[in-house]
Amino acid sequence: MRFGLTILPEHPWSVAEPMWREAEQMGFDHAWTFDHVTWGGLPESPWFGAVPTLAAAAAVTRRIGLGTFVSSPNNHHPVQFMREVLALDDISGGRFLLGIGAGGDVDSRIMGEDLPLRDRTARFHEFTALLDRLLTEDHVDADGRFYGARDVRTLPGPVRGGDTGNRVPLVVAANGPKAIRLAVERGDGWMTYGGNVDTDDEWWTLVATLCGRVDEALAGAGRDPADLDRYLNIDSAPTFALSSAACFEDAVGRAAELGFTDVITHWPRPSEPFRGTRDVLDEVVADVLPQMR
Repeated sequence: MRFGLTILPEHPWSVAEPMWREAEQMGFDHAWTFDHVTWGGLPESPWFGAVPTLAAAAAVTRRIGLGTFVSSPNNHHPVQFMREVLALDDISGGRFLLGIGAGGDVDSRIMGEDLPLRDRTARFHEFTALLDRLLTEDHVDADGRFYGARDVRTLPGPVRGGDTGNRVPLVVAANGPKAIRLAVERGDGWMTYGGNVDTDDEWWTLVATLCGRVDEALAGAGRDPADLDRYLNIDSAPTFALSSAACFEDAVGRAAELGFTDVITHWPRPSEPFRGTRDVLDEVVADVLPQMR
């Protein structure tokens, strides 16, 4: 099992910098930040951009993976975003993890869009396909419903090599059937938050159902399940995973039983969401992470 820690981009860099350094020092395998214009969970909070935040984080860390949680068509065009992705991967020395998803309602609305869910899903598929091409090809042309590209040069090209196996890893957030098929078709990893339910048991049942759908999609595509990493946001359950060390350990154990390769939690905050204490985080780092790797 690998462990991720999300640091919300709500802090000025003078406060955020030591948090990113500590995430690496604590032994987390990857660290993430939200990529929104405004996040619905903290609409009145100060908020900073994900791309410059991760570039700064790359400069003060050496080992830990760094990811967007998640980037979406709401606030990125694939051609423009390709340049930022290549820069982040280069600055981080190949540590960047590109988490992508369809995006939330708040960002869609404040960006002046009024697309129904069906169209936003179609746009996400087009966004992902074009971004994948831009990260693996050169002289890219596209004429889609939502995006166009005219002989786009992609130099320096994939930082990690010249084929799809070496491009920046795509971690596709997916819950619905179409998005799950997209994750299996295009992704190096699948990410899920499970869904919104009232109890922890309901949430884990829902997550298990989604795992079954991924297994079915993999079988239908003839893809080896070992080739797809599986990321679970364990803090989407009704109970915050870092409420206690025992709660975190239980969540990680359940995730492992369902076949997840990676779990992601959030740096505890003094108030909701993700309300918790640093003491619990320290206890998890000292006692739980070493036992469950």
